[in-house]
Amino acid sequence: MIIRQEKPEDYNEVYNVVQAAFASAEYSDGNEQDLVSALRKSEAFVAQLSLVALEDDRIVGHILFTEVKIGETTALALAPLAVLPEYQRRGIGTALIEHGHHIAAKLNYGCVVVLGSEKYYPKCGYQPAKKAGIVPPFDVPDENFMMCRLSDEFEHVSGVVKYPKEFGI
Repeated sequence: MIIRQEKPEDYNEVYNVVQAAFASAEYSDGNEQDLVSALRKSEAFVAQLSLVALEDDRIVGHILFTEVKIGETTALALAPLAVLPEYQRRGIGTALIEHGHHIAAKLNYGCVVVLGSEKYYPKCGYQPAKKAGIVPPFDVPDENFMMCRLSDEFEHVSGVVKYPKEFGI
C-alpha cells in the first residue's frame, strides 16, 4: 500500500471512493463525498492532510483532516475517513489515520477531533473528548465524539469545537 497526498487529478476517483464507502455505512447522511469537495475549497483545508491510499494501482482509501477551532486554538477534525468496501478490514483506515497524525504533528497541530465509532477510533488513540473538556456544537453521545492529542502542549485546551461553515453545523 502507498499513502500519499491527494492531487487534483484524484478528485473524481476520491469522490467515488467516499461515496462507495458510505453507501452502506451505519451512520451516513449520504453527502460525505460532497463535504470533501466543499472542504477542499474552504479556508480550513490543509492540502498536506488530504491523503489517499493506493493498492492495485487504484485509490482505495481517503482521509481528510480540516482545521477547526477549540476556543482560540486551531486544531483538526478528521472527517471523513473512507475505504472502499472490498478493501475494508485490512488496516488501510488505520494506516491513513496514523500517517495523517504524523504529518499533522509535523505541522504543529496538537489535537484531532472526530465524530465516529467508539469501537474503531480508540484503537488509533482517540478517547472521549468530554474527558478533556472538549465538546461538540451539536448533540451526540459522549462516546462518539472523541479526540486524540498529538502534542502535550495541547493538554490544557478545552471548549466547544467550531467547525468550518462547510460542515453545515
